[in-house]
Amino acid sequence: MNLLKSIFISSYMMAIMGIAGYAGWMLYQGESLMAWGGVLLTVAPILTVIMRAMMLKDMARTSAHFPLINLLGLAGTALAGFGGPSTGAATLLAVVGWVAFLLYSYWFSTYGDRQPSMKLVVGSKLPHFTVRDVNDNIVSSAQLTNKPAILIFYRGNWCPFCTAQIKELMARYKQLDALGVRVALIAPQPHENTVGVSKTYDAKFDFLTDEENAAARALGIEHKNGLPMGMQALGYDSDTVMPTVIITGKDGKIVWTHETDNYRVRPEPDTFLEVLRLHGVVTA
Repeated sequence: MNLLKSIFISSYMMAIMGIAGYAGWMLYQGESLMAWGGVLLTVAPILTVIMRAMMLKDMARTSAHFPLINLLGLAGTALAGFGGPSTGAATLLAVVGWVAFLLYSYWFSTYGDRQPSMKLVVGSKLPHFTVRDVNDNIVSSAQLTNKPAILIFYRGNWCPFCTAQIKELMARYKQLDALGVRVALIAPQPHENTVGVSKTYDAKFDFLTDEENAAARALGIEHKNGLPMGMQALGYDSDTVMPTVIITGKDGKIVWTHETDNYRVRPEPDTFLEVLRLHGVVTA
């Protein structure tokens, strides 16, 4: 199933760009404004959201199912269907675009009612794992949790939502640092990518590489074949991690986890601070 999703997302992006381009060309040629405008309405909104996320990398989260875009897709399909004679191709492409969006929103983006990992138990310490820091040191889970910590497992710097989440945390760096909280950002990606990300930001966060996805497996948050098909050519492994946040207290024990079942739905930094205060980890 995960392999099918990996193939789907790469194909989906190419398909909606192709449909949008063809619809624009047909409008340029003077074809039915209603029919081909309807086709654009089914693919252009989600294409705009995805392209913005990829280029600006400033969108850390979205709604789970894009209700407005869903309605626009339905409206676009209806317009294409009633756009006048000889609009069969427009109707077909509109239906394909809308159905593909529904698959993206309701099937691809989710982890299938993800259940909490049995290895992440509130009140217990993390299972042992090791990761690699930017200075090539091997760091253990015990070392990461020797003081209050926020551990964020993200898919890699290829993921625009992950990159936006990191940017968001960087904006709260001084506040978190003043509270004595460690922030560790962990990804199963080529180590040079982790080093590159660390050099982008002037913050004393721990940027760490989960080599061969070993830590994700140890914690039960591995995502088999989670990488979009084709990105292996850039050095990424096919297996990645399901976005996960773990907060540990002063004693190194887990006080809170967030295991999203939709990679586009993530908690905000204010939530982390609220959790830390609620559990008496910090008082400020």
